[in-house]
Amino acid sequence: MPSKNFWAKALLVSALLSAGQVVSANDSNPKDRNVTIGVLTDMSSVYSDLVGAGSVLAAQMAVDDFIKEQNPDYEIRVISADHHSKAATASNIARKWIDEENVNVIADVAGASVTLAVSELGSKKNTLVLATASGQSSLAGKDCKPTTFHWTYNIPAVSATTARVVTQQGKKNWFFITADYAGGYSMRDDASKAVVANGGKVIDSLTHVLGNNDFSSALLMTQDPNVEVVGLANAGNDTINAIKQANEYGITSNKTIAPLLMFVTDVDTLGLEVAQGMYVTAPFYWDLNESSRAWSKRFFSTHGKMPTMPQAGLYSSVMHYLKGVDAAGTTETDAVSRQMRNMLVNDMFVQNGRIRQDNLMVHDMHVFKIKKPSESKYPWDYYSLVSTIAADEAYLPESEDCSLVR
Repeated sequence: MPSKNFWAKALLVSALLSAGQVVSANDSNPKDRNVTIGVLTDMSSVYSDLVGAGSVLAAQMAVDDFIKEQNPDYEIRVISADHHSKAATASNIARKWIDEENVNVIADVAGASVTLAVSELGSKKNTLVLATASGQSSLAGKDCKPTTFHWTYNIPAVSATTARVVTQQGKKNWFFITADYAGGYSMRDDASKAVVANGGKVIDSLTHVLGNNDFSSALLMTQDPNVEVVGLANAGNDTINAIKQANEYGITSNKTIAPLLMFVTDVDTLGLEVAQGMYVTAPFYWDLNESSRAWSKRFFSTHGKMPTMPQAGLYSSVMHYLKGVDAAGTTETDAVSRQMRNMLVNDMFVQNGRIRQDNLMVHDMHVFKIKKPSESKYPWDYYSLVSTIAADEAYLPESEDCSLVR
């Protein structure tokens, strides 16, 4: 496992003058451009499997690849910390990083409350935030910030797409099991709109606390004969536990289970025998194409698991940020942000991704169906591609609720 404090030192393509100064390509002191990237992630709580150490590795891979490709004349450092899925903890760490560690950009910030707290702090401190592990849709609305770039996915693009696909297949009557936090409610509400828009009906919804281990009462309520679909408006271990218990109670045999935010590591934990037939909406799957496969195998060789979409998205965002620093010739926040907005995102994660006025990076989404055990031919061969949804269809239009939209 790579260390949490990681220095990637670029070769200095410059000469020592008689005064002992180092001159960079743009005639400025390269030390003025040294970059510190802080990966603020969940190492030990409900989201640790889908971000955690894998997110730190993804950031380090981006730094390694950038140095190999660009040979910059400045240092790039990656540091990391565990926010334990607590907004106050995340804010305290982020504040210390900015004030004492000279952190230039903070990435990951998994969890809605964590994302919003760190995004607010980044705005006040004029420090960039790469929200790569949060689906919080308000980041492109009332909570948008000029210093926060929302990467990877948002809830409407993922949850509403899954709900639409399932409802269009004739499964009309939904019951939602909803995590009691902003992201859970956003999943439920966006999916509900898609259900109703496609001729379906929401019969009921029940909430649960984050990190719930007992879904029995909620699952018993889904036994209503009118319920056809159990929508899981949660993520991480909560999704895994709900599906495991639904399978144990025999609910999966007569109801459709629709996880609204599911990751490849969730499927690996559950196994295909349990997860088969469920739909997943995601921008990235390790086995989608040659580029994703090559990068994912490198990731796997160190991490021992294939990357989730937030981990792949973190690599993409950090690489894009470093390209912005290189183009701007500085780490100054506004200058780097302008360069990032001016460049399309083309990498192993997405093709032709673009950053809108609201700082949401939009891109195509893919709908996958989880394979039967008999269909899987090699380890981690879990998904079959059903369809690809164009970015403009997957994402909602820009909203005037965002102060950045003009």
